[in-house]
Amino acid sequence: MIARIQTLYLFLAALLAAGSMFLPFWSVTAEQQYLFSDFSLYPGAGAFFVTGSYAAGIFSPLTALAAIAAIFLYKKRPLQRSLILLAILLFLGDLLTGLTAAHFMNQHFQALAPDVTHRPEAGFFILLPEPVLFWLAMKGVVRDEKIANAYKRL
Repeated sequence: MIARIQTLYLFLAALLAAGSMFLPFWSVTAEQQYLFSDFSLYPGAGAFFVTGSYAAGIFSPLTALAAIAAIFLYKKRPLQRSLILLAILLFLGDLLTGLTAAHFMNQHFQALAPDVTHRPEAGFFILLPEPVLFWLAMKGVVRDEKIANAYKRL
């Protein structure tokens, strides 16, 4: 389990997914700076913002849990591949719901003040390496499967 390279990739992806919960995802500067992170609330921002914020807060730990669970399924490679694919889908859900909430937060503040600037923060950038790590882990699992099949043929 520890000797496999995909364990390292999955562990790093789980750390990044867990770390994204605690860092701000997006910031909007109107008269003051507002930071958006998982489970953040702003009065009047709307139902789409609240839904996106809570969904991003749910997808982040689920992505981390799926990556950690995939580490321990090294003997069941087909199930491990399925769990890595699930982690990729959860990552996409996390990213899309975060971007959706950031969009509606930006629209809310643009309605209040015309000169609003917005930009991604550390929580957004920490998510970006995750699909690469999942892809590398998937390649490691496929490589292990090929090695196991070669031993079965002997």
